[in-house]
Amino acid sequence: MTDIINHWIGGREVAGDSTHTQPVYDPALGTSTKEVRLGSASDIDAAVATALAAFAEWGGTSWARRQSVIFAFRELLNARKEELAQILTSEHGKVLSDALGEIARGLEVVEFAAGIAQLAKGEYSENVSTGVDVYSLRQPLGVVGIISPFNFPAMVPMWFFPIAIAAGNTVVLKPSEKDPSASVWLAKLMQEAGLPDGVLNVVHGDKESVDALLTHPDVQSISFVGSTPIARYVYETATAAGKRVQALGGAKNHMLVLPDADLDLVADSAVNAGFGSAGERCMAISVVLAVDTTADELVSKITTRMAGLTTGDGRRSSDMGPLITEAHRDKVAGYIDIAVEDGATVVVDGRDVEPDGAPEGFWLGPTLIDNVSTGSRVYIDEIFGPVLSVVRVSGYDEGLGIINASRYGNGTAIFTNDGGAARRFQREVHVGMIGVNVPIPVPVAYHSFGGWKDSLFGDAKAYGPHGVDFFTREKAVTSRWLDPSHGGINLGFPRHT
Repeated sequence: MTDIINHWIGGREVAGDSTHTQPVYDPALGTSTKEVRLGSASDIDAAVATALAAFAEWGGTSWARRQSVIFAFRELLNARKEELAQILTSEHGKVLSDALGEIARGLEVVEFAAGIAQLAKGEYSENVSTGVDVYSLRQPLGVVGIISPFNFPAMVPMWFFPIAIAAGNTVVLKPSEKDPSASVWLAKLMQEAGLPDGVLNVVHGDKESVDALLTHPDVQSISFVGSTPIARYVYETATAAGKRVQALGGAKNHMLVLPDADLDLVADSAVNAGFGSAGERCMAISVVLAVDTTADELVSKITTRMAGLTTGDGRRSSDMGPLITEAHRDKVAGYIDIAVEDGATVVVDGRDVEPDGAPEGFWLGPTLIDNVSTGSRVYIDEIFGPVLSVVRVSGYDEGLGIINASRYGNGTAIFTNDGGAARRFQREVHVGMIGVNVPIPVPVAYHSFGGWKDSLFGDAKAYGPHGVDFFTREKAVTSRWLDPSHGGINLGFPRHT
């Protein structure tokens, strides 16, 4: 009998009203191993009602109590991270080392949330006018919604729910239906850490669940990570319903390589950033902008390193796993044909890979394409797979111009030994997260994550100070207390002379 992944509402597994399910695959085997419930609007209603009831108490719980729960969760997660990594690999396909890396980055945000009181405290100004003081308070929003993607089924939810919960909110999380088990596992672990029932709820589903969450009158905010078209839809729909929204969209991240760069470092970085997690990450390097004078040598070094990579089952000693679904694998592989049609050079064709895994797995090996035109769909589209494109440029100015002309502005990197060039680049590039000789510039948890242009809708980034601001709202209080000793109302106190 196939296992059914249920919703998690009110501290227990719930089947919900809908009878619709969807298969969950092990991408390395190419077979369905579980079924997940696809929630209905009524299931969202039930979860929101449960979260709203829980907020009545949790929203007034002390900072100390909330922080103790988050800290206990951190300890439990750190002790059991290998168990979660196995779940991630079995449903997403990423190798175990990538899964453990994902958990480690999520843990950073959990640790940040455990110290949230420092950033959520108000301010006080005494005697702004005679006998008048002004101070501010930060309070939770209420019920908040989170919609997370398939590529980081543990880390992305942890970008949001630890901060939201530490701030006093209650949560309804809608994870990707492609790899949903991690979210329920995390919710159960939060319960074990002492979180009251109903504070963190998980409802699986597709567009029906998403739309119900976006428009529900008792949901105060939406946090989303996914593709740009869906991020735009989420932002427009939820803001029209009066909610605050952080909607992080797609990416096409460039690496600009200047002639003075250490090409061995560049080649290692390009391989790791382009093919880690099978390229299914919004901070993956998709495009290497190589200056003509060193491009041939760089392509050769990247090719040599790619020859040593093993594609296979993530539970074995592989460097890269399969893609998430057969349909996505076929879509990504189709860009190789487009590259040939557009006159690019396929240096390494991932369709020729011999995987260390079941033949039925959703395999596509690391792919390197040289001489890609900026007019080709291979350059323009967010491929979201292990395809690394090389675009040759004459120098810094042309490379910068290509990056700034992109509709995306999530992450970028420059590789150079010239400090002046790096400083100029970080000032002139129109991108939200920048690496200097660092290929994947994901900020640590006490900074905030988010891009520019079509990579972020609205202005609220994820975690860090932006996360605290997002999940709290401020009250400003102007206060006067009449002092009987200075001509106020006589309340029976003795007057000073």
